[in-house]
Amino acid sequence: MKKNNLFLSTLVFIILFSQCENLSKDNAKIPLQKRIFPEYSEYTEQIIKSDTSIIRGLNLNISKSVILKTEQQKPIIDKKDTIEFKYQIDSIASYSIKYTLHNDSLEEINIWIYSNNPDLSTQIFNDLKDYYQKKLPNPIEDRGYVVYNCVQGERRPFVVSISDFSLPNKGQINLVIYKDK
Repeated sequence: MKKNNLFLSTLVFIILFSQCENLSKDNAKIPLQKRIFPEYSEYTEQIIKSDTSIIRGLNLNISKSVILKTEQQKPIIDKKDTIEFKYQIDSIASYSIKYTLHNDSLEEINIWIYSNNPDLSTQIFNDLKDYYQKKLPNPIEDRGYVVYNCVQGERRPFVVSISDFSLPNKGQINLVIYKDK
């Protein structure tokens, strides 16, 4: 009887060990995604998405079809001159993006970032300030507002405005990018 128990225990151990080994081999095949912005929080990275543009791989003056292709999600509002998306990052943070177009040309990007954690909102606000400070010159900062005015080469000038409307128990950041007229 003791031999059978020992045999069964050994057999179970071998099976479990081999299963664990197979799992670790399978997990080793899944590559870790390299972060684009390791210096910022993962929340900020999800909002910015790309370093090749003003934000999210998009620049002003692009068409509606480029926005829809880039966002890769069905908009919650899709009108001729307005497209809006809503994203839930997790149970703590979410954001919405409203694109305003004129004659199928992007005029404004308005992003509202919400968080149940005011410290996270502060971090996102500071990340966004740092990100645009590296890209755009001479910000004007006053009481929770940061404004960057930019003229790049032959392009029309544009403005990036970051505002912190957070309350003690809820974070609320607004990022607006628009053509300067």
